[in-house]
Amino acid sequence: MLSLSVRPILFPLLRTPNPRSFLLKPLSSSYATASTSALTPPTPRTPCLPEHTDDPTPLFLRPPTHSVPSSSIAAFRRRATALVPPSAPHLHRHLRWFLADASAPAPSTPTDPTPPNHLLLRAPLDELEALWLAHVRDRRPFQYVVGNEHWGGLVVAVRDGVLIPRPETEAVLKMVGAVDGFQGGWWADLGTGSGAIAVAVARMLGPSGRVFATDVSEVAVEVARLNVQRYDMQDKVEIRHGSWFEPLEDVKGKLMGVISNPPYIPTDDLPGLQPEVGWHEPKLALDGGKDGLDHLLHLCEGLSSALKPGGFFVFETNGSKQSDFLVEFISTKWSSSFCNVEAVLDFADIKRFVRGYRR
Repeated sequence: MLSLSVRPILFPLLRTPNPRSFLLKPLSSSYATASTSALTPPTPRTPCLPEHTDDPTPLFLRPPTHSVPSSSIAAFRRRATALVPPSAPHLHRHLRWFLADASAPAPSTPTDPTPPNHLLLRAPLDELEALWLAHVRDRRPFQYVVGNEHWGGLVVAVRDGVLIPRPETEAVLKMVGAVDGFQGGWWADLGTGSGAIAVAVARMLGPSGRVFATDVSEVAVEVARLNVQRYDMQDKVEIRHGSWFEPLEDVKGKLMGVISNPPYIPTDDLPGLQPEVGWHEPKLALDGGKDGLDHLLHLCEGLSSALKPGGFFVFETNGSKQSDFLVEFISTKWSSSFCNVEAVLDFADIKRFVRGYRR
């Protein structure tokens, strides 16, 4: 019998701790290399999913309309468990979460049409089987399988084509909250991806605060808008399609803050990323060019004209080397425009962020 007591997501606005944040937790940078994994197959494989998985709706947001006998679910659990190799015991935990996200509470009313000893699922059982196989065999990220990640007090919808939010990025929320008067300002989240940062910051703002979130990816824009709507932040977050500062000409010089977690992986390092990242997450959100600095330098170039005097910025980087370079670069080239430029450590004591203020 399937237990529904293990972290089910029953409501879109559920706020919970982040029990799965370690799934993509880095060893020495935000994106671990393939050598950290015990399950690496010899070559990338395209997951073979049933045709009805074309539905882009995250699994946890689909209605529970598929009535399945408890015995069939128990048989699926046994088959799924048998696929877990001894080298990956964490997949047993993933399976519990997967079944919880895919299921709904058992019917409790006598008039409910669901037959006895049946449970309601959010997808057909053969689709769930294919999704599980893709996770175990093809290293498809668990967040893509269930369609969400717990981040910054949110349950953020994600899907293929959108970067999965990392736990270390939550540090930017604390930095934003430390800016004097941040609640009433206009903020920009550049390269918003799932919209996680934009929504989380918007929830911290006062009545006059606003977030403008941009992304060049149409898939990211679609998912970000979904997350904005789920958290009823339409009056505070405006998603704009376009590259970096380009969609923000009308707010140029009016922004209190600019936040960005841009692509920063050096191109030559992409093949060494762990399969869950390198094989499945969008290259558009990972590839930072030869030194990983292409987008970061572009963001630096646009800062002075985007921020109002006293405005704040924070960028995520690939680590100490990039952070130290950017601090020196900004402090030297734009010494008259910025002050208090510094690198900030993440939870692993790596220089992960660069922040500063417009003079």
